[in-house]
Formats: sequence, C-alpha cells, structure tokens
Amino acid sequence: MLEEPSAQDALQGFLPSILPAGIHVEYMVFEGKQDLEKRIGRRMRAWLRPNTSFVVLRDQDNGDCRLIKQGLMEKCREAGRPDTLVRIACRELEAWFVGDWVAVAEGFSLPRVADWNGKAIYRDPDRLGSPVSELRKAIPAYQKRDGARRIGAHLNLQRNCSPSFKVFAEAMHRLAG
Repeated sequence: MLEEPSAQDALQGFLPSILPAGIHVEYMVFEGKQDLEKRIGRRMRAWLRPNTSFVVLRDQDNGDCRLIKQGLMEKCREAGRPDTLVRIACRELEAWFVGDWVAVAEGFSLPRVADWNGKAIYRDPDRLGSPVSELRKAIPAYQKRDGARRIGAHLNLQRNCSPSFKVFAEAMHRLAG
C-alpha cells in the first residue's frame, strides 16, 4: 500500500533483487497520504486473498515518523491486520535515491553522478530537507516517476546510505522468508 505512483515505480525495479522467486507483489497505490490514511482500513477489510502480508509505505515529509507509523499501525489493527509491516521513507522516497548515487548514475547513464556518493552531505540522506532538490542539482530535468523508474532497479542495499531504505529492504527480505 503506497501513497504515490513513484513508490510503485521504484519498488517494481528494486524488489525483484531482494525477494525470492515465487513471491507475488500486488501494489495498491493511493492518491497521496491523506487518501492512503482514509482508505487503508476499508481496502484491508475488503481483501479476500488468503496468505497475504500487507506492507504500507508512506513518506515522512515534515511529520514525526513515530507518530505517523503509530497512526498507520492503529488503522491496520482496526482493520483486523495487526501483522501489517509499516515503514516510513524519511523524509521522502527520493532520500533512498540520494543514498545511492551510483544507482542514480546508472539509471540516468551519467557516470559522473556516481562521484556524489562520497560527499559528506549525502552520508545520511534521511536528514536532508528536500532530497528531490538534491537530485535536481545533479539532473536538472529530474521528474519523480521517471526517476523512480530509472533508479529503482539499480538500488543496492549494501551500498545505500539511507537508514530508512535499509530498514525497509531488510524488513521486506525478512517478511519474504
């Protein structure tokens, strides 16, 4: 369950690299965080397929990630799905991309961008105020969906500096067994 289409674009590229064959992923994309929070319970209650694990991914934006996660987990409990994995992308999904400039360079065929991996400002991209602005410094024409499609398949768990990306990827790996 995702707040925006760019998250689906990125995950469709990345998840096959960490999930075992045979795991089917179904993406439910909402029209922003308010839509996600409003409709999550109804969508979970209406889901009829057995042996399903739910994962919710939402951007932190300017909120308190603990409160956001707590609120989403409460909605999942109310929907009868207390086992749902809830993860927050700190500050926004693009921090995951800024955490791996090699993936950005590969996705856009711009080898020089890989050198940005060594810059101190990007050692903890989850603390950046606007990761998408950082991407636009390297790629002025950067667009969220196009960037997510290009970069997602190149993201690397071992190389990525984003703590929220690592927590998400490791949790998905564990969930898949």
